[in-house]
Amino acid sequence: MSISNQLALFVDVVKLGSFAKAAKLHQMDNSSLSKQIKKLEATLGVTLLNRSTRSISLTSAGQDILAQSELMLENLNQIHNIADAYQSQPKGRIRIAAPVFFGQVYIQPVVTQFLKRYPEIKLSLILDDRRANIITDHIDLAFRIGRLSDSNLIAKKIANTNFALVASKQFIAKHGTPQTPEQLLTLPAVIYGNDDIHLDHLQIASSPGSKQWLNLKMRGNYVVNDVQSMIKGVQEGLGYALIDLFNLQYPIHEMGLTPILTDYALSTRDTGIYAIYPHRQHTPLIGEFIQAAQQHIGTPPYWESHIPNYQQMYRP
Repeated sequence: MSISNQLALFVDVVKLGSFAKAAKLHQMDNSSLSKQIKKLEATLGVTLLNRSTRSISLTSAGQDILAQSELMLENLNQIHNIADAYQSQPKGRIRIAAPVFFGQVYIQPVVTQFLKRYPEIKLSLILDDRRANIITDHIDLAFRIGRLSDSNLIAKKIANTNFALVASKQFIAKHGTPQTPEQLLTLPAVIYGNDDIHLDHLQIASSPGSKQWLNLKMRGNYVVNDVQSMIKGVQEGLGYALIDLFNLQYPIHEMGLTPILTDYALSTRDTGIYAIYPHRQHTPLIGEFIQAAQQHIGTPPYWESHIPNYQQMYRP
């Protein structure tokens, strides 16, 4: 095994904090990986890791060599990706992460067209509503919805987030149409929630046309971490819901839903839909995929048309 490959193993052992996790990532057994790290230490003539039965830690030499190894591996990866991009038929590997529903509905069509255009590319699409760790999971591109938090990553906003309050016709027939946020809060809600976000608070204007915000706790009898199940619960009359418009896969009338309290402004919560990547100089293929995703979604996003006259709703 080359020293660059051994250094890659060393970096992953440190980042994952475990020989076992690094071995699993590289589809090796623990003993083989451990032997490669020992060979690396013998070649360099220094000890990189302090080992015990329960933990590992870096030596002083290991800390310095880790920093240089990360730079070297980043440069090698960039060299390979640039070379692949200039082949007559581009090739290489791309790992893309996205939330489940967003990935299924909006990213999968882009993947299909991308692979038809570049059949030599090997593309992995990882769908999970929990946010992937871009560095340790070796993600080249991630689509995220919400607030930005990883300051060491590069982000490109591809769409605004826009919220609506929706309910089914049978829900309105049973409970009536709420006229104020206070009336709405007396009714049951279907709430989306996962490890990263919990939409159980309503940030809404105090009155139509007002710029004063209320932050109100919704009465959620049903909390679900899957967008499609949330929408299904609303369609079946279990409650109203606060949704981001991309949750609407089809025009709202086809889904049997109705927007409510449309005269009241809803806060966007400083959120957006972003393409996130680890390197400022992303490869041409990553740039092209981001552009393809943005073109597919449109500006403004095509899901805004799923609620007629949405541009006049929920505005201060």
